[in-house]
Amino acid sequence: MLLLGIDIGTSSVKVSVVDALSQRTIASAQYPDEESPIIALHPGWAEQPPEMWWDQAQQAIQLCHKTASYNPRDIEAIGIAYQMHGLVLVDREQHVLRNSIIWCDSRAVEIGDKAFETIGRQKCLERLLNSPGNFTAAKLAWVKENELEIYGRIDKVMLPGDFIAMKLTGEITTSASALSEGIFFDFLDNRLSGDIIEYFGFNETLFPAIRPVFSSHGNLLASVAAKLKLKAGIPVAYKAGDQPNNALSLNVLNPGEVAATAGTSGVIYGVSDNLAYDSQSRVNTFAHVNYSREQKRLGVLLCINGVGSMYRWIKNLFGGDMNYLQMNRDAAAAPAGSEGLMVLPFGNGAERMLNNKLVGAHFHNIDLNIHSRAHLIRAVLEGIAFSFRYGLDIMRSNGMSPTVIRVGKNNLFLSELFTEAFVNITGVPVELYKNDGSAGAALGAGIGAGVFSSAKQAFEHIHPIQLVEPIPNNLETVYQDWKALLEKELTIQDETYEVFKTS
Repeated sequence: MLLLGIDIGTSSVKVSVVDALSQRTIASAQYPDEESPIIALHPGWAEQPPEMWWDQAQQAIQLCHKTASYNPRDIEAIGIAYQMHGLVLVDREQHVLRNSIIWCDSRAVEIGDKAFETIGRQKCLERLLNSPGNFTAAKLAWVKENELEIYGRIDKVMLPGDFIAMKLTGEITTSASALSEGIFFDFLDNRLSGDIIEYFGFNETLFPAIRPVFSSHGNLLASVAAKLKLKAGIPVAYKAGDQPNNALSLNVLNPGEVAATAGTSGVIYGVSDNLAYDSQSRVNTFAHVNYSREQKRLGVLLCINGVGSMYRWIKNLFGGDMNYLQMNRDAAAAPAGSEGLMVLPFGNGAERMLNNKLVGAHFHNIDLNIHSRAHLIRAVLEGIAFSFRYGLDIMRSNGMSPTVIRVGKNNLFLSELFTEAFVNITGVPVELYKNDGSAGAALGAGIGAGVFSSAKQAFEHIHPIQLVEPIPNNLETVYQDWKALLEKELTIQDETYEVFKTS
């Protein structure tokens, strides 16, 4: 029996076909080869057209079929992972009303902050486990305030994965996990948040039917099945945001287990059984894929926007014809600490862990007589690793102290230099797995469709391929200098804002 997983990323869409019995990936494909564009009509804005994701998903599925390594009609269920927090709006005919306002868009920060104060900070934290901040609810409120004609035509509000499921099945559903990532979910009442609905003036009919993450979210339309060479009627049996899904794909489901990613954004994601929150909402708590009213499973998420995006930027400017592997080898020629060169990699929107400040990316202490391209690349990798340490210390202050972190051997964790810097500066061993978000979504579909009796069975053949442990190093001193530099920049921002406010 085969399972199909679709991962809707910011840069591309990847699909995998997985054999349920062995949990082995039989085929995978990605589309497009080049990174998808992000539309930025104004500084701090970020949009993508949902129809682009649907086209890319279809192209990736067809590319997977072209491997001729399986019979597409043997696929029995579909799972979807997707970039979190994006706002997708459709009318009654299921036509998209505007581009999706995606996860790294910063336009709604002030709207969310005002809601946090007006509804009440403590009330928000106790019930939503987060500030409304810059999440989907605040983005929907921005549309209501600024695009009233579009708002009036909305039939349903969705996240990116809901949209792809709609295109596959014609049905629109959501889950507690999805609502919580949009800051629409009340954890005390276990329902759509009355406080958010009332404050923003939303109509409850805008929100889809709520179903468990592992359940049927509709059956494949005959017309779509014919186009994609699949069997009509097979279920979309799983939908989850990319970070909860990454945790699932690493078998991170129980309290105390922790996963991390270093793709376009960087994330540390730990599972808890407590309705806990960060008082400043710098790290965020959402319903995990296995959350239920009876069994509380929460995902505590630290997000850093400028990770893979920062590395791509340095590659485009200074990498020349080098690929990422060659860049990593080049960076290894520079010593640890990059001989005083430091990078703040925060140039991809407002950073939640920095209280939604737009810090920007910074290079400091460049010495024209010392620093080479190798130093620049290494300083970027170290700056990203330092950002993870900064965020992990926030998580530790909130009771999340991992003894090991599970990661997929992909993206920045393909780099030995970055992986070692991450491990050495956090002081936490890393288990590397041959994992993939689309393969994880496929296994999630198997759980949702009842192919597996439990999540434990779905991952019985998944084991780490490498363990990287901390070794004695001098990065702590370098990190403290980096942290002092970051905090100086944050102070300058606060002072500038106060001057602006009083002028």
